[in-house]
Amino acid sequence: MKIRALQKLTLLDFPGRTAATVFTCGCNLRCPFCHNASLVVGEKGRTTDGTDYSFDEEPLVDESEIFALLDKRKGLLDGVAITGGEPMLQKDIGDFIAKVKEKGFAVKLDTNGFLPERLKALLDKGLVDYVAMDVKHSPEKYGIASGIPGLDFEPFKRSMNYIKASGVDHEFRTTIVRGIHTAEDIVKICEEIGPGSKYFLQMFVDSGDVLAGRTGEGGELAAFTPEEARAILDAARTVIPETQIRGI
Repeated sequence: MKIRALQKLTLLDFPGRTAATVFTCGCNLRCPFCHNASLVVGEKGRTTDGTDYSFDEEPLVDESEIFALLDKRKGLLDGVAITGGEPMLQKDIGDFIAKVKEKGFAVKLDTNGFLPERLKALLDKGLVDYVAMDVKHSPEKYGIASGIPGLDFEPFKRSMNYIKASGVDHEFRTTIVRGIHTAEDIVKICEEIGPGSKYFLQMFVDSGDVLAGRTGEGGELAAFTPEEARAILDAARTVIPETQIRGI
């Protein structure tokens, strides 16, 4: 596993759990509003992708540090959230999760859904207790939000279907950004998700490490006002009444 950072305690990243968060390196998408640019292109701006997602700069976190933390905090932590970057790029992610599970910890996996068959394998083996998948945009506009023009939505749809069929607790979520999303787009996303799943809208926040600032692409990104965001929430609830919003 190529691990860039470890957060030793979170009460937010894993619903209902006290957890540690593991941040993996590299991502195969280039969402301009990504708030973890250093995990995608590195601190020095080296591009990383699904073929080469190593980093020039150090340090990376050794797996042994993570397992030592888990041994030390048994009874205090009960879960591990794995995020990125895109964790599914890690070829040994199944082995890593299996070791976490063997130690008695629940696992939450964040994913963009680009690698559906690899995700399905983890779900089928019962290695994941909670999945959070980012749904970037409506199918016809997926390339806009992902930073990859013409990107095919079909693999992401397969991941959504695998997650819904798995019986694993899960959520879908969309970061809403002015100039990239509209209320009509969110309604289309809700129609793709369908009933029976938790869906969250997330307010865009400029973390100071936004990918558009690294690449010089994507224009000026901005958050919706709370009033605008609530209007988008109302639109989403016409399809998925239980939709919630984070960040207001």
